[in-house]
Amino acid sequence: MSDRFRELERAQGSRVKDVVLLATVTSYEALRQPRKADQRQFEELFVPLFAASSNEARRQAASALSRCQHVPQAVAYQIGSAPIAIAAPFLTASPVIDDQTLIALVRTQSIEHAEAIARRDSLSAPLIEALVERRQRISRGGLDIATGRLTEMPARQETAAEADSQMDRDQRLRRELKAMVQRVQPQPAKAEPSLPAVDATHAALLVRFARLGEINMLASCLSAVLNADLEVGERLVLDVSGQQLATALVALKLPIADQLTILSYLYPYLAEMVDGRTRAELLVDTLVPAECVARVAGWLESAAGSARTPQAISYLAANREKDARRQGNYAAPASRPAPLRARTLPGKA
Repeated sequence: MSDRFRELERAQGSRVKDVVLLATVTSYEALRQPRKADQRQFEELFVPLFAASSNEARRQAASALSRCQHVPQAVAYQIGSAPIAIAAPFLTASPVIDDQTLIALVRTQSIEHAEAIARRDSLSAPLIEALVERRQRISRGGLDIATGRLTEMPARQETAAEADSQMDRDQRLRRELKAMVQRVQPQPAKAEPSLPAVDATHAALLVRFARLGEINMLASCLSAVLNADLEVGERLVLDVSGQQLATALVALKLPIADQLTILSYLYPYLAEMVDGRTRAELLVDTLVPAECVARVAGWLESAAGSARTPQAISYLAANREKDARRQGNYAAPASRPAPLRARTLPGKA
């Protein structure tokens, strides 16, 4: 009686693992863009659950993940290594298995796994070579290195003509597979965006305008460096967080000292010290140059797509009036004053 209760307990535990496995797969599928931490956590949960679950649960999990766009390669290899009844849908339809994993599965799993991989919509040249080598090894007979099983040897020795015929068939199969790959033209790689590096003159002007508080001139100089409309420079400067301007300065490869100077003068709160460093330094440290270049290129492309109308009004206020109290900035009078007349004292002619 106690043994029967233990059997029921084991069955219940297996069902619980099936439920947890399917729940884990469902929650992971719901993530549109899983982070690396999410993928690592899913891999740590999935591997032991998949190994301990029933065949039906594993079949459902493999079928669900065959449509997922973000499957870790360790998970893909584990599903591909499962029995062919479980792994077939995943090997045939999954878009995320890389060539290295597929080639490893072709060389280490059964011929049924290799046939399922051969039914994929697109096959790379190295993968085709691995499939052909596996097929040739099986057709010759002998020990299958992948599975460790002995294949049936021919009942009689092949004649020279039969050997040549077999070689011709192998060559024909190789040519057909290569022709299939050539028909599927690979998509050209998208060129990475690039921005011009700011020269010393523009860098000095940007620092000078930031020190003097000339926001309009700074926005105009920044637009000239980016070869964009003035509206782009104004929007970068008007971001009170300083994030957009810092992104642009990093993308333009401005010297780090000039970046910190510009940010500290335009946004005083970025000059505050936090743990011995300014907020501007902390902000710049969080920016990745390649990501900044891509972001600024996207802004420029968006600005080029929506041209500014001539009636548009500048976001920034007009330049400040010249201050006569500052040296070299005396305001010219609007009109020449009338000459003073000599005053005549009373009683004097």
